[in-house]
Amino acid sequence: MISTLAKPARVDLALPATRLVACLVVACASAAQALGETATDPGLNFPDHYVQSAAAMMEEPAASAAPYETATFAADPGANGGAPCQCDYGECRGFDSSGLCSLIQPSDHCYDDFISPMTNPVYFEDPRNLTEARFIFLNHKVPLSAAGGDVQLYALQVRAALTDRLSLIATKDGYIVSSNPLIGDGWADVSAGLKYLLYSDPCAQQLASAGVVYELPVGTPDAAQGNGDGTFDIFLSGGSQLCCRGHWIGAGGFVLPADHRAESTWCYVSNHFDYEFHSRYYALMEFNWYHWLESGTGGIPGIEGGDLFNFGSTGVAGNDIATGAFGLKYKPSCHTELGIAWELPLTERRDVLENRLTFDWILRY
Repeated sequence: MISTLAKPARVDLALPATRLVACLVVACASAAQALGETATDPGLNFPDHYVQSAAAMMEEPAASAAPYETATFAADPGANGGAPCQCDYGECRGFDSSGLCSLIQPSDHCYDDFISPMTNPVYFEDPRNLTEARFIFLNHKVPLSAAGGDVQLYALQVRAALTDRLSLIATKDGYIVSSNPLIGDGWADVSAGLKYLLYSDPCAQQLASAGVVYELPVGTPDAAQGNGDGTFDIFLSGGSQLCCRGHWIGAGGFVLPADHRAESTWCYVSNHFDYEFHSRYYALMEFNWYHWLESGTGGIPGIEGGDLFNFGSTGVAGNDIATGAFGLKYKPSCHTELGIAWELPLTERRDVLENRLTFDWILRY
């Protein structure tokens, strides 16, 4: 059995790549208003409950509705007694983007009950194919063993779905403000790459992605940025619904420097668990493990910088740090998330992390 579902149509219109950022801004701005019109084709053989639902929606005002195309999902014989696999976009059917965004696709709203991870923000990538802007503020307290003080980061992540499966992701940037004597104020390095959706099963609410990101060493050296020739992050990310209101997202990857003397080689595994305890309110827990595979030839002997800094320190190969976090997220609609998380080391080794408070605000197309 095949069920036909409505989702936003794509417009075949050439758009210069230089308009990508402007297009994303328009998409984020339009994410505040969902349109309620659904177009139906009388020639299609809809089940009765689809016809009734469509008729009800057609009675609503449809002044500025966006065009739609149809997408099909095969029935899953083992789920719901053989019922069709349904992916109802609900209030997220589409927006009036005035034809400017032919290069950018809407987010995959088949997984709108998920929320994005909070910690390890540069590397812990959401597996979904998303178009969004994510504003991040974090206050990072440094242990006295690494000269103490606080480090704040003000950052903006951008993701843009280019096709149903491929997305452009920009995961690191921003400005660093520090009271630590070893880390000064300045601009962070900039990371950008591609993510590809390998597997997606909306019926089971399970998906998996892979990607590669390159960190450009363009940051301020005084802020412990800009060293070496950049790093490559090669990662896998996946997610699944747990019971009725819970979700798991996991990611793992390798951070490989182009210059092994200037920066250290390491890997990570991150896990996120959440539960929607009240409508639109989520409690979350996250765990991160960092393992250093190869030391650099400089930096701070025996101490590395975790997810934000790569000192290229000597004597760090074989070191491990694990962290845990808990927090809350509020998701007023499928286009917005607001979150807060508190993170602490779970191992005796801390390096530059005493604790961290992270806030994020997501605007999603």
